Amino acid sequence: MPLNALRAFDAVGLRLSFTAGAEALNVSQSAVSRHIISLEELIGRKLFDRSGARLALTPEGEALLPVVSASFDRIEARMNSICRADSSSRPIRIHVPPSLLQHVVLPMIRDFHAEHADIKIDVSSSHVTGLPSNIIDMAIVFDRPNVDDRVTDLLWMVRVAPACSPQTAARHKGQSLETFLADNNLLHVTLDGEPRGLFWSLYGRQTGITIDADRGIAFDTLSLAATYAMSADGVVLADIDMFADELADGRLVMPYDAIIEDGFGYYLKLRPEDLSDPAISLFRSWLINRFVERTTHRPRAIANSAAQWLDDGDAPADNA
Repeated sequence: MPLNALRAFDAVGLRLSFTAGAEALNVSQSAVSRHIISLEELIGRKLFDRSGARLALTPEGEALLPVVSASFDRIEARMNSICRADSSSRPIRIHVPPSLLQHVVLPMIRDFHAEHADIKIDVSSSHVTGLPSNIIDMAIVFDRPNVDDRVTDLLWMVRVAPACSPQTAARHKGQSLETFLADNNLLHVTLDGEPRGLFWSLYGRQTGITIDADRGIAFDTLSLAATYAMSADGVVLADIDMFADELADGRLVMPYDAIIEDGFGYYLKLRPEDLSDPAISLFRSWLINRFVERTTHRPRAIANSAAQWLDDGDAPADNA
């Protein structure tokens, strides 16, 4: 493998500048340019688009760069850990979607740290579907089921139901679910590359209800959408496992017993070779067990949430 050429590609690709890449490697710009050209000739594809005013990665370059960067980073980290003879001194880097982190994972990390204070954890979060682009050891991802080269553990399949504030539910008590949704703002969670009304469209399709899925207000995260529903108006498709506490204490109510699985889930992903790291293996097992405990001991108040808001005979069939 042309390691010098790959290192040059990594330096230039991260900075999108031949000059900056050369400075980072402390070599001449012409040397970096020759390495990039030789790498492009080797693989038979252009890695950079040099036609515009600014240097840009081609689709092939965008696909290769994160793999190369992650590989160099892992080699450096492992060499450092060997030199220190103490692999536990390097933090475990984990990425978690923001809503799941806020409502579920932060307390888990707190408890893990209390039990294993010697293991450092670096937490990052961003609103992405699938794996993030930054360098990580583990990631909890929100996605549809898929197969890749990572070790993948299903933490839970998402179960959603329309939820709102107690005041909103009381104002519309006795209505059919379809009328209730038509009379209230729909609150959306946006995903990059997906239609604005994706989740409400999926909900309407599974329940057989006609829904104008694009109307209403959109938010970056489910946490923001649920907070808006609790403090103002509107109806959010709430993950009933994520918002178990809010549903149990009545801050958020589920006025209809109409729960569906929308095909998305939360998955824990990591590289197979990282299972040899005792700290990563321990943290993985610990997280999986905590998620099992959470989904096994759901508050019973959630299951009964619909009964207090609908008149007898008005509730639609349970779709759970």
